[in-house]
Amino acid sequence: MTHGHPLTLTPKLAPSLPNLTSRAEFESFREEAERQWSSYSTPDAWVVTVGLDSSSIGKGAGDVLARVREQLAGTDAVVRQASGNGANWMEPWVEIKRPGQPPIVYANIEPSDVPDLLADRLGHRAIGVIGDAPYGDIPPLQELPFFKLQKRILLRNVGVIDPESIEDAIARGAYSGYMKVLFDLSQDEVIEEVTRANLRGRGGAGFPAGIKWASGKRARARPKYVVCNSHEGEPNVYKDRRIHEGDPHRLLEGILIACVAVGADIGYNYIGGEYPLAIQRFRKAAADAERLGLIGKNVLGSGKDVGLRIRAGGGAYICGEGSALMYSIMGVRGQPRTKPPRSVEEGLWKRPTVANNSETLANIPDIVNNGGDWYASMGTGKSTGTKLVTVMGPVKRMGLVEVEMGTPFRRVIEDIWGGMKDGHTFKGVQTGGISAGPLLEQHLDVPLDFDSMAEYGGMLGSGGFVVYDDTTCAVDYARYMMAFNRYESCSKCVPCRLGNPAIIEIIDRIRLGRGSEADLALIERTSKHIIELSLCGLGQVAPMPLLGMMQKHHEEFLEHVRDGVCRCGTCPIESRVTAVAAD
Repeated sequence: MTHGHPLTLTPKLAPSLPNLTSRAEFESFREEAERQWSSYSTPDAWVVTVGLDSSSIGKGAGDVLARVREQLAGTDAVVRQASGNGANWMEPWVEIKRPGQPPIVYANIEPSDVPDLLADRLGHRAIGVIGDAPYGDIPPLQELPFFKLQKRILLRNVGVIDPESIEDAIARGAYSGYMKVLFDLSQDEVIEEVTRANLRGRGGAGFPAGIKWASGKRARARPKYVVCNSHEGEPNVYKDRRIHEGDPHRLLEGILIACVAVGADIGYNYIGGEYPLAIQRFRKAAADAERLGLIGKNVLGSGKDVGLRIRAGGGAYICGEGSALMYSIMGVRGQPRTKPPRSVEEGLWKRPTVANNSETLANIPDIVNNGGDWYASMGTGKSTGTKLVTVMGPVKRMGLVEVEMGTPFRRVIEDIWGGMKDGHTFKGVQTGGISAGPLLEQHLDVPLDFDSMAEYGGMLGSGGFVVYDDTTCAVDYARYMMAFNRYESCSKCVPCRLGNPAIIEIIDRIRLGRGSEADLALIERTSKHIIELSLCGLGQVAPMPLLGMMQKHHEEFLEHVRDGVCRCGTCPIESRVTAVAAD
């Protein structure tokens, strides 16, 4: 069978890695990795680290790293890579640990800056020190608002370790939870900790992971599977990509723990094909873990067999839906199906399959190590733990952050992300990726959790938000979101296939100045049919951003249909300024 027990992965393996056969050998390997890691912080160490991920490489970080290696060739300096640390606004960044000094982080470094940087002539670019105390007039990096107000658990190693080094990951605690699951805890004990944590799915639905795992374990059919859903395709959602690029071993450990806990023979990670660096780094992590003896038959002599496969998607947003994802893994067209049966009953190849989002599984190692009660102590009663959130728009500090559930939305936007850029006025923030409506200024004190935003038409979703200012036309923005859902529809069911294009035609009439107030009522009626009759989650939420914009910015829609003007000058009809000048 093509989906049999896989023990061979294609990436090149690190030839220096031993094949471990026992827990004692793993602990010895960990001790050696920790010794190597501690050598980077000795007083006489000279270590230069450059953050490389898909965003910083686009800004020239790869060239910066190459220039650093060129300049320091033949010296005693250690030149290493890490991933980006989530702070997109400071990329490319370089961290330098000079002899007798603490590590200092420099921001926005160009390749041409490298000689002066290494000669310590760019002190004005230093933005933070790694540590608790300042160095001269350079504050600790953790005191900057962007980092100070975060609660970095999933991101603890992101921007710190080399994501392509299993030694770095193990030195920082990777696979310690996996060891407990292999040797110390029963399946029921692991699931009990996940249940006590009240870990809810981070892909948007918020379904409790403990319930899903317990259902998967009870399923009698064999073989069983675990699927990690890493196919995030919404605009402005890139949290899962950052986990893959920054700490792939954390995610891999979560998948392996899930396999043991539910009794799955194989774990699959389904990664969006738009993420080549994420795929590369996760493949490297999996190959090294297999070489080390953490994947395969009778792992470290535990008597447990754990297999792994990696699949890359073709770029279809619909394949983020659970059943469509599984069809894609099986090599057929990715389209959703009716439920029940649920995937824990019939998933891959009609066998029990437990599917979780990447961020959900990335939480598992810490829950196993620290206990479910520890995790449940963070956040709110119904939304425990932390949440990764991303932002785009005219804010001062863009990037990925991790905050405790229940954090006021205003604190995230105004304090962590720094508020609006100079010259821009806040108008609203689109929530839930493209699955919900926006929030306005008066809604920003709402807690960031699974439930609180619903009262105002918003949604946490996957944690992707877009802040927009008063130059953004609500009609035009709504059209963009509807068009995305239209193009990403699989066209399997009639309401989604025909309803979304019909709504776009109505919006285009409005944008061209040919709409009427009756069109607004027609949008609401058509949206109701799409939401209630569509087969899967895409169609069931496709009109929600449009309905949210119509509710929150109703006057703009009325201006388009009554007055034939667009106050922002974005739509093909004349702007308000032009209309007033003509009068």
